[in-house]
Amino acid sequence: MEEVIIPVVMFLSVAVVSIVWFYLNHRSRVEMQQTYRLALEKGGDLTPELIRTLGESESSRTRDLRRALIWLALAGGLALCGVALGEAEALRGILAGAAFPFAIGIAYLVMYRYGTKKES
Repeated sequence: MEEVIIPVVMFLSVAVVSIVWFYLNHRSRVEMQQTYRLALEKGGDLTPELIRTLGESESSRTRDLRRALIWLALAGGLALCGVALGEAEALRGILAGAAFPFAIGIAYLVMYRYGTKKES
């Protein structure tokens, strides 16, 4: 019975995290629309520059660097877990799994390095 519970909990946790992320993203957009409506009701002027600055939180380059560091840290943490186990077969399996977040982190670093140079 316990062998079944572990994968179910893993997939449920991924689903819950995804649903929470989509909900928070949706709520952020709704709050932005309420801000626009409030500004228009009070007679404010909504210029394209104001709308652009309200909608942007950070530059694409900064976001790429943050994501690269998170993916590389995840790969490093997995590799350290494999080393801590001390078994050769476990180390090989965990390093194989750590290769995927490592490759994604490297891809984000490449996008950061060779992406658009325009900073706001």
